[in-house]
Amino acid sequence: MTTTDDLVARAEALLPLLREQADKTEEDRRVPDEVIDALTAAGLFRISVPKRYGGLGTDMRTMLEVSAKLAEGDGSTAWVVTLINVCNWLTSLFPAQAQQEVFADPAVRVSGVLNPSSSARKVVGGWQVSGRWYYNSGSWHATWAVLGVPLTDDSGEVIDQALALIPKEDLEIEDVWFVAGMRGTGSNCLVAENVFVPEHRVLSVPSAIEGGYGTEHTDEVLCRAAFVPVLALVLAAPQIGLGRAALRYVTERADRKPISYTFFETQAESTAFQLQIAEAANRIDTAYLHAVRAATDIDSFAERDEYPPPLLRARVRADTGVAVQNVLAAIQILLDAHGAGSFAEVNPLQRIWRDANVAGRHAVAVPQIGFEVYGKALLGVEEQITPLI
Repeated sequence: MTTTDDLVARAEALLPLLREQADKTEEDRRVPDEVIDALTAAGLFRISVPKRYGGLGTDMRTMLEVSAKLAEGDGSTAWVVTLINVCNWLTSLFPAQAQQEVFADPAVRVSGVLNPSSSARKVVGGWQVSGRWYYNSGSWHATWAVLGVPLTDDSGEVIDQALALIPKEDLEIEDVWFVAGMRGTGSNCLVAENVFVPEHRVLSVPSAIEGGYGTEHTDEVLCRAAFVPVLALVLAAPQIGLGRAALRYVTERADRKPISYTFFETQAESTAFQLQIAEAANRIDTAYLHAVRAATDIDSFAERDEYPPPLLRARVRADTGVAVQNVLAAIQILLDAHGAGSFAEVNPLQRIWRDANVAGRHAVAVPQIGFEVYGKALLGVEEQITPLI
């Protein structure tokens, strides 16, 4: 049996490669094939694939720990692994016929965009779909995509919001991902023109939000996990790893780096520096502890085959925000403590800073949104600001 510790150890073994390839990942704006091959060989794209298809069928805590560990090596690589694993998980919620089509490939990698920036016309046996989906992380390496579509009736009125599974060969990639951070994620635009999607490859999002999945297989724990809490919390994992990487870099150099224009021969001698390091470390720990609490709750409810109530699901949105907020603050403190050299192009701190700040603006991870969702739930305010709870 493969344990969480085993998978984290595999991720840790890859950190030298990820650090070595980080500059190339950023320059090429995609994770190098050498890294993808190593991740594949380590089974790190199989974390959420059901065991009945030869996957590892782990749990939320494992996804969190592995993604965080990989981000200690490179943020873009961790982000791609995170998003592919969670989209593989989304695929496990579809009917068995769809799962069989996707997971028949042992090297399957599913990417995805939930936003229904498309159109879907009902036809015999399914839907005719056209659309453009920004921004699809891992687009260069995905074999399938799970994409948001509005479903309409015969009169053209929208009757449901759904996710559609579409194979890579039915999609085109527009190379549009020119950004300040997370450059290597290949978060490009996917384009579909009149692609037929059969009924069994369509999943209702409103139903899924309340735990109504299409799969006939509910024997594995992860296939019973709560929809939005999983989708939100995974986004905190790379942030935690980036925070740890920044802390490691700064502390490892503190006993030989001076503080310019002071009498301190090393940063480590300074009480002010010591206080900054302690605050940054505590903030990263706070992020991790909130994320672990949320992951534990997600897994516990799934193990009991119970769907968490709205208040707990809202709290997971807030936990995700707490994690993001604290990591971003910690990284800022560490850059201030390390000094202006943090922004030298040869210094990985500036890439960590850019990666974390771009990832921290993902719409589902924005702290203020999560806090408002949770605050309304705590106060019993019925009118919410998003269906994604």
